Amino acid sequence: MNITVLHGPNLNLLGVREPEIYGTDTLPAINASIEKFADEFGHTVTIEQHNGEGGLVDAIQRARLTSEGIVINPAGYTHTSVAIRDALLATGVPTVEVHLSVPEAREEFRQISLISDIVIGRISGFGGDGYLLALQGLIRHIEEMQADDSSGS
Repeated sequence: MNITVLHGPNLNLLGVREPEIYGTDTLPAINASIEKFADEFGHTVTIEQHNGEGGLVDAIQRARLTSEGIVINPAGYTHTSVAIRDALLATGVPTVEVHLSVPEAREEFRQISLISDIVIGRISGFGGDGYLLALQGLIRHIEEMQADDSSGS
């Protein structure tokens, strides 16, 4: 199974950007742990980071054809992007939302997610490990869906 992992704006600056909030892990280190986790369980991942909203929308649309699921950290677009929400809805691909910090414990504007009601799960506050938790949950969800489909349920 292939899972698309999408990182939103400014996540390329992890490790130097507000480490007291986002931690000291770099994006390459997080990506390496994601790839290792997927490989250990016989899955593949396609990982992309985009600072622009359009790049994320394009990646979501591509995932419809290449992946069984999406793990996305929309970062700042979590609170503002109807376009990302619409792309996720249009693809119909099971998606898990990830945040390194806990948005609900931060500024009021960060407490609103425009995708939380359309994703199958939301993980926040575990830093880079949140991606691994999201992968685990998403893979299990997809396997259960496939088992249900094969049993005729």
